[in-house]
Amino acid sequence: MIIYPAIDIKDGKCVRLYKGDYDKVTVYNENPLEVAQGFAEAGAEFIHLVDLDGARDGESKNKEILFEIAEKMPVPVQTGGGIRSLETVRDYLFHGVQRVILGTSAIQDKGFLELAVEEFGEKIVVGIDAKDGFVAYSGWEKLSTSRAVEFAKEAEAIGVRTIVYTDIATDGTLQGPNFKEMAQMAHSVGMNVIASGGVSCLEDIEKLKETGVKGVIVGKAIYTGNVELKEAIRIG
Repeated sequence: MIIYPAIDIKDGKCVRLYKGDYDKVTVYNENPLEVAQGFAEAGAEFIHLVDLDGARDGESKNKEILFEIAEKMPVPVQTGGGIRSLETVRDYLFHGVQRVILGTSAIQDKGFLELAVEEFGEKIVVGIDAKDGFVAYSGWEKLSTSRAVEFAKEAEAIGVRTIVYTDIATDGTLQGPNFKEMAQMAHSVGMNVIASGGVSCLEDIEKLKETGVKGVIVGKAIYTGNVELKEAIRIG
């Protein structure tokens, strides 16, 4: 199981939101590249980057920072937030990003997702953010009528091989992941499921491993010191 340390970028800074609320922001570092370098030095196999401004506003406002991290890191990165066109996907991949995460664009336009998977294959990841089992989008500020598991099955049928599954209610809370939802998703599809949201300690990572997910995104717990990245990687 791969541990993905997370860097959420807002206004060019490394931050974390509480339950996806843009009004509840904590700034952890003014320099996201410095954070990424620390993760790489700790032994991270993959780094997870999110453009929070892009996710909410629909355009990649922090992409120069994302490009710099992708090009300078000795480990691969995956990133999402505001990626709404094939041209933008190409731009990210050209600048060293290994995998591009599509969220709102994949939910609102299945045709776009099909074209992206056809052209880029396994480099396309779908981000499924759920609240009470339903898919949220536009920076988590809108809720769709699609159930997360059903949408995941549709993405799998299109050819998507990896999803990032986030439980919004637990994200940034340090209150533990939604193990039941993660296990249900992992057993409902044949894709690689990366769990995101609520990891508070090493025991959470051990329990997530039992659910069948192939990866775990750890964010706030690293910044607060609740989880030591090297230990998390050892457990994974």
